[in-house]
Amino acid sequence: MSALFDHLPEFWQGLVVTLQMTVTSFAGAAVVGLVIVAMRVGPVPVLRRVATVYVETLQNLPLLVLLVLAVFGLPEIGLKAGLTTTAIVVIALYEGAYIAEALRSGVNAISAGQGEAARALGLTFGQSLRHVVLPQALRTVVQPIGNIFIALTMNTSLAAAVGVVELTAAANRVNLLEAQPIPIFVGAGLAYAAIAAGAGFVTGRLERRLAVAR
Repeated sequence: MSALFDHLPEFWQGLVVTLQMTVTSFAGAAVVGLVIVAMRVGPVPVLRRVATVYVETLQNLPLLVLLVLAVFGLPEIGLKAGLTTTAIVVIALYEGAYIAEALRSGVNAISAGQGEAARALGLTFGQSLRHVVLPQALRTVVQPIGNIFIALTMNTSLAAAVGVVELTAAANRVNLLEAQPIPIFVGAGLAYAAIAAGAGFVTGRLERRLAVAR
């Protein structure tokens, strides 16, 4: 355990990067998910097809492949950004497809009469979606979105493979110095578990508070 405590600053720095990536990429994924679900349930056939292709493509590609392509491929066509920024954008785009599907399931759970009532009141599609449909849909998918947040947190560890020094990369560097993989990686695993437990607790509280009485 001494190796773990002797290198707490490195672990802390890696944990901070992991938390920054998690929060920022989740926020981006939420925006992407909202845009994609609006396209998928919207009245424009072309946009529905584009959104469907986006979701089906992203859900059937490994995130690591996308990270490698972005980090090593985009500079070849003149698009350059920092490693952490690139990883955040890729993770946000990838997880946005899953958030869109979770939101779409929530939208599908709303009775058709809600949309018809909104149109009868003279609301446009955008107003109906923003003020009537999505607020109700979000209340039904708190737990799935919480699960996506936890999965996203774990997926940030893949950024280590493309050079981002987050928690997993920090643990690996310390292990290369100390050669004590069990305490080092158990410590890193406990940090991930703590984040997941915190997210699960918050999600559970939100789900109970926002539960629709039936």
